[in-house]
Amino acid sequence: MSHQTGIQASGSVKDIFVGARNGQYRLLKIVIDNEQLVVGSSRQPVGSWEKDYDSFVLPLLEDKQPCYILYRLDSQNAQGYEWIFIAWSPDYSPVRQKMLYAATRATLKKEFGGGHIKDEVFGTVQDDVSLNGYKKYLISQSSPAPLTAAEEELRQIKINEVQADVGVDTKHQTLQGVAFPIAKDAIQALEKLKNKKLNYVQLQIDMKNETIILANTLDTELKDLPKRVPKDAARYHFFLYKHTHEGDYLESIIFIYSMPGYTCSIRERMLYSSCKSPLLEIVETQLWMQIVRKIEIDNGDELTAEFLYEEVHPKQHAYKQSFAKPKGPAGKRGIRRLIRGPAETETPSD
Repeated sequence: MSHQTGIQASGSVKDIFVGARNGQYRLLKIVIDNEQLVVGSSRQPVGSWEKDYDSFVLPLLEDKQPCYILYRLDSQNAQGYEWIFIAWSPDYSPVRQKMLYAATRATLKKEFGGGHIKDEVFGTVQDDVSLNGYKKYLISQSSPAPLTAAEEELRQIKINEVQADVGVDTKHQTLQGVAFPIAKDAIQALEKLKNKKLNYVQLQIDMKNETIILANTLDTELKDLPKRVPKDAARYHFFLYKHTHEGDYLESIIFIYSMPGYTCSIRERMLYSSCKSPLLEIVETQLWMQIVRKIEIDNGDELTAEFLYEEVHPKQHAYKQSFAKPKGPAGKRGIRRLIRGPAETETPSD
């Protein structure tokens, strides 16, 4: 976590943030002045976000002065409009200014509302933060990291799973499996989870009646989560994961599919696998629940704090080429020595 400077937004700036989150502004330029975050400039939307971008952003960038720019997109998430957070720190700005702005970045995100920020872009030259630079950033972020053997196997399983056009009350059969309807109380529990009135919902498949039903909604903290996973039956879990990341407090919904391997019958494994994708499609497209991460496990003991954090905020691994140690020069390695054991010592001849 970055070191905090103690610099905060003034009351008037917080009022402007409220209007900005409601869509009043296209752009806010934030600067540090007299140890406070203040609005240096603002613009209201004229055209689409792409048309406004370069003409709004680039003229505000000074060659020797860092700043923050909050730029509103036209898209929205569950909390409202989505924003790009631009941290401008030109190469020729004073080192003290660079350090001050770097250390205050997390504070500004928290004051504005980290849930509204879709992307963060850092730039030292204008090309980094231009519209073209932002699009290059999006391409780099969407490039998949190399898969492990286990991840590749899971990917193939997902490709082969049923993709069905289903509704809450429909039952749809395909060549690969069956998508079951969801019980009313299960839907209501998921709605409460979405609205943060519950922090955990567990669903199971009623094999006899071919329905997805509510298993439990026990109040569940992170430390309790492993105990919620049955060791002899499959389940679907929806968990409200409360945590902090880069100075921001976040509440993220995670979907966990637990399948304890071959302790379950073939039919149970097939049905849970087949119903998973249609269930998620309903939850995401009809209940409008935003799921930040989908996880598959076979044992509840896997659900540690470290595991969940790394699943939700995966590290960007940098791969370095390894070089073989060069061999020494030929013919100059000295006389090879032979070390004998005590039993192999030769007896000197007379």
